[in-house]
Amino acid sequence: MIIRPFEKGDEKQVLTIWLEASIIAHDFIPAEYWKEKVNDMRDIYLPSSKTYVYSQAEEVKGFLSLVDNYIAALFVSPKEQGKGIGKELMKFAKNLFPVLELGVYSKNENSVAFYKKQDFQVINEKVDEPTGHRELVMRYTVL
Repeated sequence: MIIRPFEKGDEKQVLTIWLEASIIAHDFIPAEYWKEKVNDMRDIYLPSSKTYVYSQAEEVKGFLSLVDNYIAALFVSPKEQGKGIGKELMKFAKNLFPVLELGVYSKNENSVAFYKKQDFQVINEKVDEPTGHRELVMRYTVL
């Protein structure tokens, strides 16, 4: 297992993980919405963030995208979830920044619970304009 900077050759695996995990985690939003966002993810979001991949034997199993100390994305392949990969990626992020923030849909209960276990606190709520769904703004501060 290694966490390393994203390389162009990782793009297909990262986009597949993002799409598959997004559809499952956000079952309250039509899958078409996520499918329509793949090009934005590839052309806008990945290039504008610092992305790290969790890989094992040349296979990307999860990834983390940061914009400064903001966690723009943390996704683990659905078939690899529950194996501690998300926790390792989070530990990596916490070693980079003493304060981290993120936004997560309130209906994405598994992710909200994960972040709370990682010592994130809800600091605000807002409505995500494109989807109309409530989003929690969460912050982690090193103790």
